Amino acid sequence: MKKLLAFSCLMCATTLSAAGPMGKGSLPPVFPKDVADKAQFDTRTRAYLSPVRVMWMQNGELIDGAQNLLLQGNGQATTAATPKTVFTAKEGKRPSILLDFGREIHGGLQFVTCIRASTKPVKVRVRLGESVGEAMCNITPENGATNDHAMRDYTIELPWLGVCEVGNSGFRFVRIDLLEDDVELPIKEIRASLVYRDIPYLGSFRSSDPRVDSIWMTGAYTLHLNLQEYLVEAPKRDRLVWLGDLHPEVRTALAVFGDNEALSRGLDFARDETPLPGWMNGMCSYSLWWVLIHRDYYKYRGDMDYLREQQPYLSQLLRILMSKVDAEPLDGGGRFLDWPTSEDTLAIDAGLHALMLMTLEAGGEMLTALGDKELAGQCFETAGRMKKVTPDYRTSKQSAALIALAGIVPAEKANEEVLSVGGPHGFSTFYGYYMLQAQAKAGDYVGAIRNMKDYWGGMLDLGATTFWEDFDVDWLKNAARIDELTPAGKIDVHRTYGDYCYKGYRHSLAHGWASGPTAFLSEYVLGVQIVDMRHKPTGDDIT
Repeated sequence: MKKLLAFSCLMCATTLSAAGPMGKGSLPPVFPKDVADKAQFDTRTRAYLSPVRVMWMQNGELIDGAQNLLLQGNGQATTAATPKTVFTAKEGKRPSILLDFGREIHGGLQFVTCIRASTKPVKVRVRLGESVGEAMCNITPENGATNDHAMRDYTIELPWLGVCEVGNSGFRFVRIDLLEDDVELPIKEIRASLVYRDIPYLGSFRSSDPRVDSIWMTGAYTLHLNLQEYLVEAPKRDRLVWLGDLHPEVRTALAVFGDNEALSRGLDFARDETPLPGWMNGMCSYSLWWVLIHRDYYKYRGDMDYLREQQPYLSQLLRILMSKVDAEPLDGGGRFLDWPTSEDTLAIDAGLHALMLMTLEAGGEMLTALGDKELAGQCFETAGRMKKVTPDYRTSKQSAALIALAGIVPAEKANEEVLSVGGPHGFSTFYGYYMLQAQAKAGDYVGAIRNMKDYWGGMLDLGATTFWEDFDVDWLKNAARIDELTPAGKIDVHRTYGDYCYKGYRHSLAHGWASGPTAFLSEYVLGVQIVDMRHKPTGDDIT
């Protein structure tokens, strides 16, 4: 394998906007002050995108001017003569069309309609899909397609000479069906509305390997779609603030965008929604991830004032965690580690042991910075005792990676016994980030890069423009691309695979926790890492 040469620059800059739960703005003066004071303003922007290709038509002879949908629009209905697409239902036949917007987006659709003989609204069915197969499917138990969390299959009425905007999901493909007989629907535009944070990519990565560069940018864009008002899990499903997902997401966000209000907003949301002794998201491991994220976040920001805001909750949580070490195991939420290890008790036990150890060490670091040396000492002492215990970590790459990162066994040993065995087999989109880190800690950069190219690159080979909730390299066998109609004899990857809560088309194909390679490349190949816990000076530091 050729040596990977990387070059780039990373600007650690703050992009915080107005404080508070949402952005600040002002209402027109006609609103009373008590109403205006409670108004919230979106911190995101909206961009409108025309389709890049018409992929398929049913009863295409009933669609006149389909290629006009690819023209740039302006979102304004007009009485003037303008290029349009006319859908006509007659003689018992109704037309359908499948549009491709080029890559996955977060947002909805805009329809701009024209003058027609009847002013009665016309019903159409809209189906959004992260893959072609999903956009073409019906909601059935057999294929996994759902309207969970975000509507992706629904009926709407389009107005006469007007504009209709609908949808709030993740998608690339859209199928539109005319639902009524003997109607005509002239449409000026069908555009996707991309809803995103208009912030610069402060970090960048370029190397001698285009496949590696593509992986870095795809991970960055995957994270960008999830950087909404909060940093969420996925634009289609679940659209929630999951704390486990947040750890690789925050690392990627900091590597690409620098600091952003959505990061602290999500961390504070989880804290405020979870009174102790409850576990965040109902899972003990996710409270551990909250501590680890805060340690990384503090190292990046050096914001002692923000860290002090966490101290009461952080201190109480760490005391609860230490009480579990000798008395009883961590419980709650089925002791979740990662979906592929859900039925591997040994992997869960080993992984949570390592995760707890790293959490106590991270807590001790933050408490030391906060001046609570007594509680910090208790955290370090408890972590030290845990480091003397070596659980069986060899049943999964997830547990082996955490055990190595926690320093319980040498990374070289974990890599030789587990991580390097079988290449990318056994990788997961969530814990793959930690597997890459552990391989780098073992000095196996060549193996890590090769696994990354085979695993995340495998999704790119199937037409992915964002990284998925889960993936297995075995899915590549006889697989059709997700950006094409499945040919006879080929496997529809999106419909066929997935497990647990993400079977079939319910599977998210833009999942923030899968962005880990972007953070990994910035940290371990480019070599930009923060190594000091010193904080930015505040008023209390000035004498």
